[in-house]
Amino acid sequence: MIWESPIRLWLLLGVAALALAYLVAQRRRSRYAVRFTNLRLLDRVAPRRPTWRRHLPAGLFLAMLALLVVGFARPTAEVRVPRERATVMVAVDVSTSMLATDVDPDRLSAAKSAARDFVDALPKEFNVGLVAFAGSAAVLVPPSIDREALDEGIQRLAEGITGVQGTAIGEAISTSLGAVRALDEQATTEPPPARIIVLSDGANTSGMDPMEAAAEAVAVEVPVHTISFGTPGGFVDRGGRPIQVPVDGETLQAVAEQTGGAFHQADTSDELRAVYDDIGSSVGWRKERQDISARFIGLGLVFAMGAAFGSMRWFSRLP
Repeated sequence: MIWESPIRLWLLLGVAALALAYLVAQRRRSRYAVRFTNLRLLDRVAPRRPTWRRHLPAGLFLAMLALLVVGFARPTAEVRVPRERATVMVAVDVSTSMLATDVDPDRLSAAKSAARDFVDALPKEFNVGLVAFAGSAAVLVPPSIDREALDEGIQRLAEGITGVQGTAIGEAISTSLGAVRALDEQATTEPPPARIIVLSDGANTSGMDPMEAAAEAVAVEVPVHTISFGTPGGFVDRGGRPIQVPVDGETLQAVAEQTGGAFHQADTSDELRAVYDDIGSSVGWRKERQDISARFIGLGLVFAMGAAFGSMRWFSRLP
């Protein structure tokens, strides 16, 4: 925290002086009470009340003054604010291997559920789009702030939706970049701040070389975050015959490293949600120093009302 007018904090010495004066006054009051010899009459004139009630209004009043002084010094802090036109593309693998049940209930169902939670947690101002890929890639939902359309797109994710089998990681990245470039009329000359998230369980088997797509992302300064989802023991049942589909994250890791994104591995649904939470904390945000004096002033006013209420409620007087 940084203060724009730190010299005003010297006023806290005045608050400290008032606190000291209050303590001295309370001490003198105690001494006077001891010198009052008719204790029965004293109890009628000044009946005993809980000690904390007697001091609470004064304490709240002093706290209010301290908070107002801090607010008067104009404190500032770095806060995260959404980037204007921030765009996030989520690319989900829908190849046959995503039907493996090593993740409950299966890899694709868990991926859809986690993607929905991730999108729901993003600020409403973010443009979010959805790409499905297997042997080819297709934009299911162009980037926009329409969360209802995005939710419907996530529900449509299914094996074979792209019509071609395989795993085209490079195509997924390139298709996502194309969707970002088509966001609005400004996108070609003023690209929006964007992030691409690619979730897959295997290595690239078709389409564009992932490293070429990664170079394309680097050229337009779009980091690609990748998630390797599944376990080494995954398999799918094809006609009663189990086919091994172990997870392979080597290509995904290389893409993330080249583009400045982050590579994650997730073996369970809970781990996948944690990965999305981690990614969500970094995409589409910028840090900005803002005046936060209103926080202290507002809290000070609450303390002031507390002091006034306590004083009127217990002593029928204002502080």
